[in-house]
Amino acid sequence: MINEKMKKLSPSMDEWLKEAKTDPAALQEGMFLVHNGVVRQTPKAKVRQGIDDGSMVTGMEFTYDAAKVDTAIAETYKMDGIFYVRVWLNEGQLELGDDIMYVLIGGDIRPHVVDALQFLVEKIKSECVTEIEQ
Repeated sequence: MINEKMKKLSPSMDEWLKEAKTDPAALQEGMFLVHNGVVRQTPKAKVRQGIDDGSMVTGMEFTYDAAKVDTAIAETYKMDGIFYVRVWLNEGQLELGDDIMYVLIGGDIRPHVVDALQFLVEKIKSECVTEIEQ
């Protein structure tokens, strides 16, 4: 029997925000930001480096290291003004348009929340996941 990872059902951002606003730290938070990464047709090399070999993405194999993600979340909580962090990562064989990840950050002021979201998404993308475009 082959143990293939299956893609997951995406979470509800309405539910995530409801839960975040009932968290004990919610009264310190003035802003929430959500990141939703999605499988796109344009290859990463073209978007990020301008390399266009004419290819198009048809899907993606996606996996992640849960321990590294937990470490990245813990680091994010140490940032100034950050009181709420939640991450959901898909896995398995993903198709165009499928959700890759959701990240929710809650904090006191916009600059802190923007910085934390940027930090955590970059950390996850560069150190915690494997994305193989097809």
